[in-house]
Amino acid sequence: MSHPALTEMQAKMKKALDYTLHEFSSIHTGKASPVMVESVMVEAYGSMQQLKACAAITTPDARLIQIQPWDKGITQAIVKAIQMANLGLNPTVDGANVRIPLPELSRERRQDFVKVANRMAEEGRVHIRNVRRDTMDALKKAQKDGKISEDELKRYEKEAQTATDKTIKDIGDHLAKKEKELLNV
Repeated sequence: MSHPALTEMQAKMKKALDYTLHEFSSIHTGKASPVMVESVMVEAYGSMQQLKACAAITTPDARLIQIQPWDKGITQAIVKAIQMANLGLNPTVDGANVRIPLPELSRERRQDFVKVANRMAEEGRVHIRNVRRDTMDALKKAQKDGKISEDELKRYEKEAQTATDKTIKDIGDHLAKKEKELLNV
């Protein structure tokens, strides 16, 4: 039977891992993907909303993202939002649609993206280690308060470390995959 602190730790670690992987998906590798723009915040109808909430986003080919607003009236707001998002993308209006041709990535640009991916991975690893530390503190307190035995504490600490190592390895594996995607031209 696992301790509630471990159950909570696993949920938090999964959330941190998922967040890091989602961050990775926002780094573009020269191949068009709706994920690159879907969370851009657009000002529409007096409020801010994600692009995916006010338009259909498709990739007709590997070098093009096409955005079809559900209301033609927000086309310019979409263009402005993408420019303001600082993604290095250059949207153009084509009738009611917004088209974003993806530039060829230079070697320098690819290496910049690798650095960004490494920073995201490190933030993910730090978060995982913080979750582990908080869990260890909770377990030590439970043992001090007589809620778990010394043996249980040792077993739970070992489980916490195993989960931490596995999650950090997962981040490393995904980082390696992302670097490979970025550097293979």
